[in-house]
Amino acid sequence: MAQLPPGVRFIVLFTRDQWCRAFIFVLTFLLYASFHLSRKPISIVKGELHKHCAPPNEVELNSYKEYAIQIQPVKKLSDESQCGWEPFDKNNYKQLLGALDYSFLCAYAVGMYLSGIIGERLPIRYYLTVGMLASGLFTAMFGLGYFYNIHNLWFYMIAQIANGLVQTTGWPSVVTCIGNWFGKGRRGLIMGIWNSHTSVGNILGSLIAGYWVSTCWGLSFVVPGVIIACLGIVCFLFLIERKYIFPYFYFDLYKTDPAMQCLLPDRENCTVPLNHNMAVNVEGGTRMSAISFIGALRIPGVIEFSLCLLFAKLVSYTFLFWLPLYITNVEHLDAKRAGDLSTLFDVGGIFGGILAGMISDRLEKRASTCGMMLLLAAPALYMFSTISKMGLEATIVMLLISGALVNGPYALITTAVSADLGTHKSLKGNARALSTVTAIIDGTGSVGAALGPLLAGLISPSGWNNVFYMLMVADACALLFLLLCYLCFSIW
Repeated sequence: MAQLPPGVRFIVLFTRDQWCRAFIFVLTFLLYASFHLSRKPISIVKGELHKHCAPPNEVELNSYKEYAIQIQPVKKLSDESQCGWEPFDKNNYKQLLGALDYSFLCAYAVGMYLSGIIGERLPIRYYLTVGMLASGLFTAMFGLGYFYNIHNLWFYMIAQIANGLVQTTGWPSVVTCIGNWFGKGRRGLIMGIWNSHTSVGNILGSLIAGYWVSTCWGLSFVVPGVIIACLGIVCFLFLIERKYIFPYFYFDLYKTDPAMQCLLPDRENCTVPLNHNMAVNVEGGTRMSAISFIGALRIPGVIEFSLCLLFAKLVSYTFLFWLPLYITNVEHLDAKRAGDLSTLFDVGGIFGGILAGMISDRLEKRASTCGMMLLLAAPALYMFSTISKMGLEATIVMLLISGALVNGPYALITTAVSADLGTHKSLKGNARALSTVTAIIDGTGSVGAALGPLLAGLISPSGWNNVFYMLMVADACALLFLLLCYLCFSIW
């Protein structure tokens, strides 16, 4: 008998359940990467909304041509000044750009608390699909301001607020879905790899936005908006919420299980024996009641890890929204090159998240792993503020190191820790707490994400060093709440 082709032999090595897990892993990875892809453009476009516009006679002769190219966009609109895009072309541009960040992140923080509660009570596939389609609409809406020559600050703030609200549908949904499919075994490593979608999304968002930022910055928003909307349609067509909702190739199970037979469309008057253990949980089927908001707060460690994430996310999102502008000011690069260089922070974040997951699985101590990385992050931030002024090579090295140490704890708390707490033994097997717990932790973290860029916008006029001091204090506060968690619940 002829041997099976290598590809077929590879397929049959794995069970259907394993293939389903792999499919859900990849699908949710792509879905949430698109959320971060659509958030990144604003940080890249900041350098174009407000340009360095020193008078030509103050620019050295050998850099005059580069300066002239920088202030002359390919498509010059009638109301665009040489200092950027009105109203961001004034001296208070940092405050205005900070207001854009703050409006998005405040809406995101407020909406997150509601999103988890709503997500527990609606089918995840529908909830996530609507959120992604709406996010695509409002992301593209910001870019349309370029094509329709809109210079009203409130237009851009409303687009940011609306986008912040609808983007809250993403995180609780994908974490709940991945938590339903994967157990606690090696959860840190699996979710560490999976959580790299944030960095992958940031990198792709930077590259896509950077491609058009100097010529037609409106496309820097429109294209990511189209991408996330298209993936929303993919979500509707293919997302399987939990491991007991089977695709068509599990139809044979319906023939053997009396409970599953009752779910077939042609079985109208079907009853299940009382002694039958109804383990199958499908859309529209019998479920345990969802946990309340107060009930989720009572789970040991939820409040402490939430406050820890508040400060950890403050640091991470300050880099997310302000790093390209910082590189532009320190390294004197244009917006595109600064955006490309800033992706190295996210590359470091990928390795940091995976490393944190591996260490936490090996030690079986999530908080210890977070604490160790937070302890190293503070001196790394100080070194970054000092060494980055010494040249491009030093900046590249410190971007990788800082990205790993800053995003490692953030990734671990928002994934493995949230999943552990959402399936805590005090819940007595109730699986319908994961979305609410995830929303509480990430919602509290989003308060820090809103404060970080706002404080950076207010502090940066007094010097970038002061911004880094603020980040180091936030890092120390995150470590303090981890210690508090250990003292109260011995969770370490």
